[in-house]
Amino acid sequence: MSQETSNQYYLESAPLKKAIAHLSIPMMIGMSVGTIYNVINAYFIGLLHNTHMLTAITLGLPIFTVLMAFGNVLGVGGGTFVTRLAGEKNPEKGRRIAGYSFYASIIAGIVIALLAFLAINPITRLLGADNATFGFTKTYALTLFAGGFVIVLNFALEQLVRSEGASKESMYGVFISTALSLIFDPLFILVLNWHVAGAALAMILANVGSVVYYIYFLETKSEHLKGFLKHFRISVQDKLEIYKIGISELLQSAFLIVTTLLLNNYAIQYGDHVVAGFGVALRIVQVPEFLSMGLFLGLIPLFAFTYAGRNIVRLKSGIKYAFAYIGSISVVFVGLVFIFRDTVLHWFSNDPSVISSGVTILAAMLISALFNGFTGLFMSIFQATGQGAPTAIMAITQGILYIPVIIVLHYFFGLNGVIWSMTVTEVITSVTGVILFVMFNRKLKKVSGNEAYGKVAEV
Repeated sequence: MSQETSNQYYLESAPLKKAIAHLSIPMMIGMSVGTIYNVINAYFIGLLHNTHMLTAITLGLPIFTVLMAFGNVLGVGGGTFVTRLAGEKNPEKGRRIAGYSFYASIIAGIVIALLAFLAINPITRLLGADNATFGFTKTYALTLFAGGFVIVLNFALEQLVRSEGASKESMYGVFISTALSLIFDPLFILVLNWHVAGAALAMILANVGSVVYYIYFLETKSEHLKGFLKHFRISVQDKLEIYKIGISELLQSAFLIVTTLLLNNYAIQYGDHVVAGFGVALRIVQVPEFLSMGLFLGLIPLFAFTYAGRNIVRLKSGIKYAFAYIGSISVVFVGLVFIFRDTVLHWFSNDPSVISSGVTILAAMLISALFNGFTGLFMSIFQATGQGAPTAIMAITQGILYIPVIIVLHYFFGLNGVIWSMTVTEVITSVTGVILFVMFNRKLKKVSGNEAYGKVAEV
């Protein structure tokens, strides 16, 4: 493999703008395609014109969130560790970490399924199913849990693929799962009439497709992880290194579920049009959030590799570029949408009550979007460099803080308090990230004062 076709070349010595494009653009495209994947099930179930079935797969969304979270615990924790080991020129240990993450993902998925089967009725009720939707929700949940280990494994493997800078291959996996969904969903739901069970099975098989591709890539094309399937045992210290970073993903997902439930609970008090207004606004601001997410997720391997390799000059330059690009994406998008907000809202609804509440909600969400990208970037920097305490603080702040904020603001300001609660939480979390980053930057200065580092590539 020539130097300029090597993924490590982009992590180690490529000009930064070229490296960022290689690492982040495929992730941005993958995130965008992923939004299609997220609505395919609902679209084909909707063609059956059965509201109870549509409600069932909506109620089942937290199951997918939980499975994804456990996959990311091992994927983010293991993947960032693997990248740091590559930066330290220790690929053999990286293979052991990758092998452990692989098998632990399967075990975690099976354990989750067994626990879920034992308590499926309470879980179905907890998801919000009533008598009319209980049967469909239970069927969907059982099917999804049965194959859940595949979903856990898919998210873990995707992170391992990206751990050595293979962003294009990560994107290809998303393309495969999306394409398979477009095949299996209509086949299972419409042709075979398996309705909600078919929707869950289609999702599982779509994930099987990307899992097979990721394993093929890692075992045949990977620069550092070939042969990872032969390994499973690692030390307790190495496990702690994985989980101290990965656990933040589990916390974030748990808090996301709580946040969604709280927001829905308060918003519904003011009518369906307010809930619809939030739904429209959230879909609009997903655009800059997903683009920013693709950018900083793509750069996690660069941050991890340069930090472990003690190339602090390149690390800081990469962070500066990331701040500039995320700021540009957020400001340009937010500015354009704010100027044309009435027109944009009419794309989604013609209901005057939805438009009326949507204007205020969209303004609050747009301001939140200005800070969201930076919050994610701070989290990515801390995860990539193995900073367990700052990572946990960011995850907990973003989740727990929302609870008192929405309660207090709703008490004093009613609907406006509910609308602006997420914005207030995002601003405070972002400021927390700034403080933690300043402390981390001081640490970098102390380290760089004691060691010699490689020179940064031309930028």
